Amino acid sequence: MRIASVNAWGGAMADELLTWLPGSGADVVCLQEVTRTPGLSGWTSFADAERSLPQRADLFEDVRGVLPRHQGHFAASDSGPVHDGAGARHRQDFGLATLVAEDLTVCGLDATFVHGRFTDHDEWPTGDRPRIALAVRTVAHDSGRSVWVVQVHGLRDPGGKGDTPARRRQADRLAALVRRLRGPEDLVVVCGDLNLLPGSETFAVLAETGLTDLVRDADTRTSRYPKPVRHASYLLISDVTAVKRFEIMAEPEVSDHRALIFDI
Repeated sequence: MRIASVNAWGGAMADELLTWLPGSGADVVCLQEVTRTPGLSGWTSFADAERSLPQRADLFEDVRGVLPRHQGHFAASDSGPVHDGAGARHRQDFGLATLVAEDLTVCGLDATFVHGRFTDHDEWPTGDRPRIALAVRTVAHDSGRSVWVVQVHGLRDPGGKGDTPARRRQADRLAALVRRLRGPEDLVVVCGDLNLLPGSETFAVLAETGLTDLVRDADTRTSRYPKPVRHASYLLISDVTAVKRFEIMAEPEVSDHRALIFDI
């Protein structure tokens, strides 16, 4: 089973992302910063007080279009206004998407907020936005082993990626989710853009659940990201002996984040 995780950047590099995904060989695709605007396609513009970004109107539908034989699951953390090319305002959902190959049985689904609760914003805030975790349980028919793949997009703080009380509460909620879901024979994978530094206390909290981080202090950003701090995305697993291959993908670039790819 191959699992890939990447912050999709709202589809800002949609051509590259949508070209790469079908040939990636990923059985489970975990995407953060996924957009969904019912009834609208093409491009939109997102803006808060800090930045303005191009985004796909419905990246979830775009990805489903290039992975038609994957089962798609989307969970929104919040929603807010975007504008199309004519300047018209639309409400866009923002969240996580997990897509699972059709030959894998999905036998469990869960989504829970690790920070805040769902909010429909009149205007997008620069920080303190809600964060959700999306968990999918699959069974590999060749081995019969069940795997929980949990992805999360960690809290963004304009002040940086250091530990804060809010991030500690987020870690505790994520650890509680893992404990609640995990069966005695389940393999657990936690991945995503955690928005943390490698030395964060979050990793100690998750280690108490039996999870080991594979990324550590590796660079997980691409050339599209100009800032000096190069840490963001992580992948943790409950049994490191199950890992056959792990790669932090430098090429091709499909986002301002590098994709994390591993085989179990």
